[in-house]
Amino acid sequence: MKSNLTPLGPKADKDTVRRSNLSLVLRAVRDEGEGEATRAGVAARVGLTRAAVSSLVEQLLESGFLTESGKTFSGQAGRPGTALKTARTGPAGLGVEVNIDYVSVCVVDLAGTGRVRLTEHLDNRGTPPAEVLARAARIAARTLDSAREQELFPVGVALALPGLVSGGAVRQAPNLGWNQVPAEELFAASLAAERGHQELPVRSENEANLAALAELWFGGLDRVRSFLYLTGEIGVGGALVIDGELLRGAHGFAGEIGHVVVDPRGPQCRCGSRGCLEQYAGQAALLRAAGIEGGGGGLAVAELEKRVRAGDERAVGAVAEAGRMLGRVLSGAVNLLDPDAVVLGGIYRNLMPWLSAPADEELTGRVVSGLWSPGGGRLRASSVAGDAARGAAALVMTDVLADPVAYAGRAMA
Repeated sequence: MKSNLTPLGPKADKDTVRRSNLSLVLRAVRDEGEGEATRAGVAARVGLTRAAVSSLVEQLLESGFLTESGKTFSGQAGRPGTALKTARTGPAGLGVEVNIDYVSVCVVDLAGTGRVRLTEHLDNRGTPPAEVLARAARIAARTLDSAREQELFPVGVALALPGLVSGGAVRQAPNLGWNQVPAEELFAASLAAERGHQELPVRSENEANLAALAELWFGGLDRVRSFLYLTGEIGVGGALVIDGELLRGAHGFAGEIGHVVVDPRGPQCRCGSRGCLEQYAGQAALLRAAGIEGGGGGLAVAELEKRVRAGDERAVGAVAEAGRMLGRVLSGAVNLLDPDAVVLGGIYRNLMPWLSAPADEELTGRVVSGLWSPGGGRLRASSVAGDAARGAAALVMTDVLADPVAYAGRAMA
């Protein structure tokens, strides 16, 4: 009889158990954030004896993953505990977001704190992929130099890329004109060619997925663990988080909400279809409807925001229509997936005062559960902390947190 159950792994030995417990303790200290973790507090949280936690903490201190910072008082009887924090030096993650009109690079430490950021606004459309990725590698190399000045040593790179990303390649990115681009390989070769930088392992993920993870980890969603995330840039990207886990789909392509068809007789889309949501609510469509010339980019988006704040009728109408189209498509996704919230990022975040009401109205009228209501708080703007580059860098650090032993002594190599 066939079974779909996951095969059982080998029995855990003492070394495996200790490595797992080191991860448990390190993550418990990290999760305290600005609070003051102590050995006793960590022991109570993870369910290990204080003696076991003390031994694990000593190993993490010796390896440079934790630091001690004086005494903390609980207000209860007994001696004060020594405060523990994740180290601000040592292993770090490097995140590189390659988008249509910019490249942004971020370094985060063990706590997930963004420590270095470099962003360059570039029009990457029509530029050969190898050249775009070489530009990104040059920016990343400068970021690595700045990180090392702070005694941070990235142990890996995660690329945040638009379009369909799988197996280290961009299978299709219509707005960039990329098809079957081996992005990880090209970026790794360019970064290694930069003088003074050793090879780093490179992984890749869709940029909306990584922005959603950043929102989950750093965005302060008030314990919301299931949400649909949309990012408005040149294109419209989407990602779904369920119970704190990213839903990638069978082939890694879940979330391409920008190419849901609104009207099959609508404008031609770069993906080859017609009437996609992107043609009504993407950056280019919004600017065109608002009467703003210039082909997009930061200055054009700033002009759109300026006009809607000034009450320009055409601009306000364009944003409202985009909101209606977003709400119409989102209502289908909400009916299908039943998330707790919908989070709008990218250019939508600053346009929320004009975008949310028409989107909410469509959602209220179309979500069959009856749980949606105008102004009910389920449609939200993303946090400023929820960006793809930071999510990418933090993704690297999940590997370090999962097995600190594997990274002990490697960060400064």
